[in-house]
Amino acid sequence: MKFSAPLKSDSIKVMLLGSGELGKEVVIEAQRLGVETVAVDSYNNAPAQLVANKSYTINMKNKNEILDVIRREKPDFILPEVEAINIDALFTAENEGYHVIPNADAVNKTMNRKNIREFAAVDLKLPTSKYEFVSTFEALKKAALNIGFPCVIKPVMSSSGHGQSIAKSEDDLASSWELAKEARGDASELIVEEFISFDYEITLLTARNENQTVFCEPIGHIQQDGDYIFSWQPMNMSETAKKRSQEIAKKITDGLGGRGIFGVELFVKGDDVYFSEVSPRPHDTGMVTMITQSQSEFALHIRAVLGLPLDFIDYGAGASAAYKSKNDSFNPQIDVNNTVFTNTSYVRVFGKPQSHKGRRMAVALTFDKNSSDKALQQAKQIIENFDD
Repeated sequence: MKFSAPLKSDSIKVMLLGSGELGKEVVIEAQRLGVETVAVDSYNNAPAQLVANKSYTINMKNKNEILDVIRREKPDFILPEVEAINIDALFTAENEGYHVIPNADAVNKTMNRKNIREFAAVDLKLPTSKYEFVSTFEALKKAALNIGFPCVIKPVMSSSGHGQSIAKSEDDLASSWELAKEARGDASELIVEEFISFDYEITLLTARNENQTVFCEPIGHIQQDGDYIFSWQPMNMSETAKKRSQEIAKKITDGLGGRGIFGVELFVKGDDVYFSEVSPRPHDTGMVTMITQSQSEFALHIRAVLGLPLDFIDYGAGASAAYKSKNDSFNPQIDVNNTVFTNTSYVRVFGKPQSHKGRRMAVALTFDKNSSDKALQQAKQIIENFDD
């Protein structure tokens, strides 16, 4: 493959639609290969915009604004990095010959829980929890009683776990309904899922291009209010469960097609594995790969996009801990003790221009050659001493 430099007539150009902390790392990896980067988001000075060659701030839900910036820049590859985006613009761009990663149909399926669940359970016949879709409170009560308590209630479209809750009894349904309806995204329809009493859940990062599919070591994670707070790699699991996880991940990513990295979320109970969700982009729990692998999930994403070989080295065990702001500020500052920066730990500060309570602002990364448990404990201890 021939590599150029940014801002030349023959530059390889990548456009990110969504420019948060994950997109920032994608831009950095792309620029290491001389790729020109264009970062687009709905607010100024988003993390990826700070490091990209060019940036635009637009209404990401406006079809014409998205198409205008695509037609102006003419990127070789379009990387949708957020769920809150106008999908019609991606289909139109694809019809005009632009290369959407992994493809517009995959983005459409995965951004809507109804689409991806029916695709996985009905079309691909993957094992999933019981589920029903509802659009009224009366239908929610009926579905919950039919599926049984506890049950999980989510909007069919939302980002970062917003609007998700667990109803333990009929008395919880009203608050779950309100929480889901207030979520950002499309809350006109909800999914009611059986709560599987799983032993743990994992993210299986799966990178693919036309010639190769590779799996990262399984990543265990802990969520709070539907949003990740800790992750560790590798997750200790049986070889049978690991093999079944890879089989499910291969089937869903082959079904979606295209290039790039996918974050396949799975529930594991003993040796049984259930499909939960999939994101056709780098996954927040996968930030741990910045310290555990020779090629992070972001580097693998860019390699897959460019059609390059996807091989990498596992360095050992590691963990990540997300820091969420405790304050609202237009001039956010994070107080990190200098002792955090060692030969086995460091911090990535995202550089978001504004903070609000609960917004993810940084991540602590730790490494332990042999024990993900020790790495996780270290990450938890580090994050406890953060302040802003």
